[in-house]
Amino acid sequence: MDPLADTLRRVYGFTNFRPGQQAVCEALLAGRPAVAVFPTGGGKSLCYQLPALLLEGTTLVVSPLLALMKDQVDWLRSRGVAAARLDSTLSADEARAVFDEMATGRLKLLYVAPERFLNERFVDRIARAQVPLLAIDEAHCISQWGHNFRPEYLKLAQHARRLGIRRVLALTATATPRVVQDIGDTFDVAPADRVVTGFYRPNLTLEYEPVTRAGRDAALSRHPFDGPTIVYVTLQKTAERVAKLLQDRGVAARAYHAGMEADDRARVQDAFMAGEHRAVVATIAFGMGIDKSDIRAVLHYNLPKTLESYAQEIGRAGRDGAPSMCRMYACRDDLPTLANFTYGDTPTREAVGGVLRALLGAEDHVGVSFRALSDAHDMRELVVKTLVTYLELDGWVRQGTPVYTEYKWRYLTPRAQIVAGFDPDRQRFLDTIFAAAAEGRAWSKLDLAEAAAALGEPRDRLVRALDYLAEKGHLELVATGVQQQIVVVRRPPDLAALAAELTGRFEALEAREVARVAEIATFVEGEGCHTARLVGHFGEVLPRPCGHCTACRTGQRVRLPPATAPAPLPDDQTRAALRAAYPVLCEPRSMARLLCGITSPALTRARLGRHPLFGSAADADFRDVLAWAAHEG
Repeated sequence: MDPLADTLRRVYGFTNFRPGQQAVCEALLAGRPAVAVFPTGGGKSLCYQLPALLLEGTTLVVSPLLALMKDQVDWLRSRGVAAARLDSTLSADEARAVFDEMATGRLKLLYVAPERFLNERFVDRIARAQVPLLAIDEAHCISQWGHNFRPEYLKLAQHARRLGIRRVLALTATATPRVVQDIGDTFDVAPADRVVTGFYRPNLTLEYEPVTRAGRDAALSRHPFDGPTIVYVTLQKTAERVAKLLQDRGVAARAYHAGMEADDRARVQDAFMAGEHRAVVATIAFGMGIDKSDIRAVLHYNLPKTLESYAQEIGRAGRDGAPSMCRMYACRDDLPTLANFTYGDTPTREAVGGVLRALLGAEDHVGVSFRALSDAHDMRELVVKTLVTYLELDGWVRQGTPVYTEYKWRYLTPRAQIVAGFDPDRQRFLDTIFAAAAEGRAWSKLDLAEAAAALGEPRDRLVRALDYLAEKGHLELVATGVQQQIVVVRRPPDLAALAAELTGRFEALEAREVARVAEIATFVEGEGCHTARLVGHFGEVLPRPCGHCTACRTGQRVRLPPATAPAPLPDDQTRAALRAAYPVLCEPRSMARLLCGITSPALTRARLGRHPLFGSAADADFRDVLAWAAHEG
């Protein structure tokens, strides 16, 4: 019997592949990279799990979704497959056991977050292991043309090449033709191995109910909530308020958002999965990676951020194939809030210039902390990472493997007993390391650069010695203080001109993201079948109207009510008083962020997140608030 078909039947209990799965698996088993763009619930995970079982070594799966890692590892183990994950919830002993299993070749699949590649110990161990396949979930994050560009994803192609991993599978549920091309080009995937299945789901009914801000709660209350339901909102405070609204109406609903403790979020998710809650009112974080097939409705209380986000979110409904409702309560008042998140991320030219001076100064090799740069120049750490990625793509710098500036450890074996187990030369070496550490009540702490200089030993030798002791179970070892290694490849003749060019790139990204927000309203109010136009955004042509979306059912275009006028901005006297009390607000963008409710390192440091005016202009256009903030009157 064909090994693919046999493993499909024996491990998964299926006799047939879903569309696209076999083509992807065959490309990978032939040693070629591939792209898989399947709708949510289309069986993407099988495309790497199945080849992993037939290849020698450990397949590495990169995913930002902790819930997906846990669920898939648990399921694979229940089927007798050696699978594991590495994340912050694991103890030192558990992590060590994972590496031991990988070193022996017993481990078939290892799930990690993309940030794991910042760990030099992890990269070193992967380099020594047999990794036949690298699978990358949420691969649209690689593309700057995608809706969720993440610079750490862009580095994955470099990691694959450096580690010699030719077989790469990039997976996503939402990618336009341009994004598919970008992903495929990044990993040298032949056009024939870029497998895109259809996005159309006939069991999903797409409805669009135009509402005003004042009438939205009443509209939501009319929904019957007769099956498991996800209600998506934009803001954390909205999640709490709407969950309470539904509870007061007798619906077993809970809020879910990033502001909750991790344990509380896990309890809400687990209870929803078990059917204890009828509805979860959530920000976009909820639902990614969970496998609940019987969600009967996905309701968008607020407009989604992009069409890609919308397609991904409604894709969580009806994965069992049964009819399911996807309703959007479409309110024009949501547009400024969505756009303001994008405006708030754009750095000033002065901030970009400051980062360039820190990176492209006199030294040819610098070690920097992205967090320190973020704090010093008032831009989010993600924006700093993106800026450095731009510099690397343009050939100005090269990023080396990040290192840790400090190790701390707790003795699991008495210090004297550890040392006694080695020959005299190694005993003296270990004694010098232990003596150089700052001793605390429970933990010892070692500055690696200072210790290497004081002891006259290479830093790498210190790291290898401590890693070895941790691997043998003598130490619980924790690495802290990530420092990015930046090598200057060439220097720009005009630093100010480069700062202007890069700032322009961020402003262009801002314009694209704001256009994506406006695209939502245009889509809702557009002419013709909503379903056909949505799948058309992803390159699929529906041969005929779906027959059951709002446009098909009513034969009319949806018209959104006019936006509510935003609250007036503070007067000139208040603006002057704010500048006098908080020097950070003399910078217009910081002032605009305060009023629009957008945090930044500088605002956080000044404790302005709790100021009465924080978010007071959240409904206003950021550009109008920025113009007001820049006024000198």
